[in-house]
Amino acid sequence: MTAKLTAEEREAALAALSGWTWDAERDAIARTYRFADFSAAFGFMTRVALAAEKADHHPEWTNVWNRVDVVLTTHDANGLTAKDVALARVMDALAEG
Repeated sequence: MTAKLTAEEREAALAALSGWTWDAERDAIARTYRFADFSAAFGFMTRVALAAEKADHHPEWTNVWNRVDVVLTTHDANGLTAKDVALARVMDALAEG
């Protein structure tokens, strides 16, 4: 099982991630991505899905038209781990395109 990040590790990770916020209630990080339209949002989700499957770590997310809301936490660790931070970085890179 992957270890949860310490408070110091979490703060350092958040400082390096633009646009992500801390959800203390869920011990998770969250972000909203906005795209030009539904097609761009869905394309982003498809690219992330392929990367997430390869990493065997999957986001919680919703999509409404041009918006994708994401929550990352590692369920088997009951909180935020390095796997979540790594997926957040991948998502940011794919969103920049």
